[in-house]
Amino acid sequence: MPIGHVAELKSEIEEGVREGKTDAGVYKRYLSQFQFDVAARAPTARSIIITAAPQPQRRATFHVNGRTYPVIIPPTYYGDTDKQIRNLLQNVLVFNDYQLYPAALPSKLLAVRSGLAKYGKNNITYVEGLGSFYRLRAFLSDMPCGRSEWLEPQAMKACNRCQACLKACPTGAIAQDRFLLHAERCLTFLNEGNEDFPGWIDPAWHNSLVGCMRCQLACPVNKPFFTWVEDGEDFDEVETELILNKVPVDRLPSETAHKLSRSYMTEYLEQLPRNFRALLR
Repeated sequence: MPIGHVAELKSEIEEGVREGKTDAGVYKRYLSQFQFDVAARAPTARSIIITAAPQPQRRATFHVNGRTYPVIIPPTYYGDTDKQIRNLLQNVLVFNDYQLYPAALPSKLLAVRSGLAKYGKNNITYVEGLGSFYRLRAFLSDMPCGRSEWLEPQAMKACNRCQACLKACPTGAIAQDRFLLHAERCLTFLNEGNEDFPGWIDPAWHNSLVGCMRCQLACPVNKPFFTWVEDGEDFDEVETELILNKVPVDRLPSETAHKLSRSYMTEYLEQLPRNFRALLR
C-alpha cells in the first residue's frame, strides 16, 4: 500500500478515541503504542507491506501436585513466523535494491483497509483460507507502490445471518451493530492486564493462558482449523511453581527462561500466575 495511507490510519484511530468508540484503557494499552511518524523511522519509505502468516493454537503443559494441565495459547501470541516472513521479504527486496523496515502500525485496520482481511462480528479479522488462525505483521519499504484501493471496513458475508460469536462471548463484549469490540469487557483485554479480574467474571469463562478463543472456536468460518493445535513447551512441577511464585525471568533457571521465551510468554510473566489459577478454578 502507498505510504500516504499511514496518515489515514492515524486519523481513523484518533477519531475512534475522540468519539468515545474506543475505551480509554484500551487506547492506553494498545493503540498508544503505534508509531505513525514513519519519516523519522524510515525517511525513504514509499510503501507499507502487510502480511498474514498461518499459525495454529499452541498447547503448553504445566504440572501441579502430580497433575498435568494442558493450556492453550492462541495463534497470534507467538512469533515463530515473524523471522521467516521478514527474511522472505528481505530476499526479494534486497535483490531489487530496496530496503525493509519494521513498522508499528494498526495491522488489523491496515489488513482490512487493504483488502487482505475482513472483519467478523467479533472484531477479529479473517483472511480467506486461513480464518483467524494467523499472525499479522506490517513493514515499511522504499519500494515504490502503484495506486491501490483503500477499502471501507467490511464484514464477511458469512456474518450476515450468523450470531455464533455473539452468543459464544460470555462477557457481552461483542455488539450486534458494529465491528468495534467493547474491548474493555473482553477476556483478552482483562487477562493481559495486571489488575485483579472483576467480580463479575466467572472463572469458568477462562479458556486460554492469555487471550481468549471462545468466539473464534464458535465461528463457522474457522471450522477447518478448530483442531489445529501444536504441542508447545512442558513445564515440570518445579518450573511451574517458580512461575506461579512470580520469580523474575532473570532469576529463573536458564532452561525455564528459554521455555518461556520460546512460548512468547516472557512479557506476560506477571499475569501468568493469576491466569493459570483462574484456569485451575
